[in-house]
Amino acid sequence: MREKVRKLWKLCFSDSKEFVDMYFHLRYNSEVNVAIESGDEVIAALQMLPYPMTFCGSEVPTAYVSGACTHPDYRSRGVMRELLSQAFGRMYRNDVAFSTLIPAEPWLFDYYARMGYVTAFHYGQRTFHLPADGKDTFPPTGIAWQFQTFTDYSEDAYQYLNRKMQERPCCLQHTEGDFRVILADLNLSEGYIFTLSNELGISALAIAYPDENLSVLHIGELLSDTPEAEHLLLTHICRRMQAETLHITQPLMKDQSAFNLGMIRIIQAKPVLQLYAVTHPEEEMNIDLVDEQLSANNGYYYLNKGKCMYSHRRIPGAHERLTIGQLTEKIFSGEKAYMSLMLN
Repeated sequence: MREKVRKLWKLCFSDSKEFVDMYFHLRYNSEVNVAIESGDEVIAALQMLPYPMTFCGSEVPTAYVSGACTHPDYRSRGVMRELLSQAFGRMYRNDVAFSTLIPAEPWLFDYYARMGYVTAFHYGQRTFHLPADGKDTFPPTGIAWQFQTFTDYSEDAYQYLNRKMQERPCCLQHTEGDFRVILADLNLSEGYIFTLSNELGISALAIAYPDENLSVLHIGELLSDTPEAEHLLLTHICRRMQAETLHITQPLMKDQSAFNLGMIRIIQAKPVLQLYAVTHPEEEMNIDLVDEQLSANNGYYYLNKGKCMYSHRRIPGAHERLTIGQLTEKIFSGEKAYMSLMLN
């Protein structure tokens, strides 16, 4: 099966041989793969990569959809729709709370919306310019700063990344294994992890990679304890990489232009609503939920005073009829959700 899926991947995507080798060595396995075959040929496949996620004060399991593709001869026949339905069923049985993905093309946002996904991960971009005089813009503090550049695994760098990501209230997390995959991918793209440390440990971390022409340096993840530490690290990266500017992708800030990065879908409605009810005790909802792909989610949900009750039968009273996508939108409308660019 691995080689059949690999063959389909190479047909559908333009990734380098090195990346494909890395992906099928570090990411692919039979437990995460879902495929549809016609005869001896795989005509559609995807992988459900597990990522923990912070949500409503807890950590819940999610499945990130990666490598979703259909053989060109079988497109526009509903094959991918059937494949996603099969994947949702397996996710549900595996107690996955949410599914996430990053659409490869803008038109795919509408396609996945029809499968219950909503856009929840909004990011902004900014440009950092090396100070014209080559000096830092804040006074020295007397602290002995240390800069390090990594292409191999560093326990300190991973622990800092993990701690800072855990601070984000609704965020896909990276396990140690995920971090090693990030490093492998950075090695292929000639990228680096930069850190700034003092006697107390790491104070700022950035994941940087060049564009395809190696002419522009992008910061895909930037974490810091203080604005001063962030500025100092970015200044160092400019000097280290001989770059005048850095293009930084970051969680959306006020008055910043937004772009849509990723989407999310509820897989198990009941535990998600139970967590939501606990952290939003002021909200009261009577929901008549319809999920066209996962009938196990269909039914009536009642949120009141921090609790969620589920019933197959309608209880008298007014109900709000919602699709699974509308419910997902409602849950995340007031949340600031975080997804790393370093997903694959």
